[in-house]
Amino acid sequence: MGTQGMGKDAVGGSADGIGDDAVVSATGKSRDEWFALLDAAGAVEWKHQAIATWLARDQGVDPWWAQGITVGYEQARGIRLPGQRQDGTFEVSVTRTIAGDVEPALRALAAVVTARTGVEPLALNLAAKYPTARFPLEGGEFLLASASARGAGKTSIGLVRGRMANGDDLAGAKATLRSWLGAVTVEAVG
Repeated sequence: MGTQGMGKDAVGGSADGIGDDAVVSATGKSRDEWFALLDAAGAVEWKHQAIATWLARDQGVDPWWAQGITVGYEQARGIRLPGQRQDGTFEVSVTRTIAGDVEPALRALAAVVTARTGVEPLALNLAAKYPTARFPLEGGEFLLASASARGAGKTSIGLVRGRMANGDDLAGAKATLRSWLGAVTVEAVG
């Protein structure tokens, strides 16, 4: 399931960001060829890990590519929906690059999330290689804010909303997260 004709906030399938030429270059086969081999092997009845292991161990596919092919296969065969995690919950994420340093950018993003949700971060890990702030939400959901250096005074900030019970409004959830990222201004991180 692709996102052709869908808006920028739509949640696409795993194949939407990586072209088939890249898959062929990295694995020696196209997605369709891998999917045909998986069908012939009976993989539509297998669990996620069994598919990824078969690709990596038995077919010699790099583990990173094996995971991507596995998720794409599950989505193509209706085993997994776009945005759906292996445990059946759903997740959306957004990123944006802004001017500024990592620590002030994460602090500004955490402040926006707190203002929008009324929830203080459960953890604000500024000392990690990839600094994050984690916010617990109702129903076991969470928000994860992150920041990473992009060089030349730029920082990539991101938000993940995870453990969503269903995928009924993934596009709306993504739009909300995108608006929160948009509220983090250069002045706020300076």
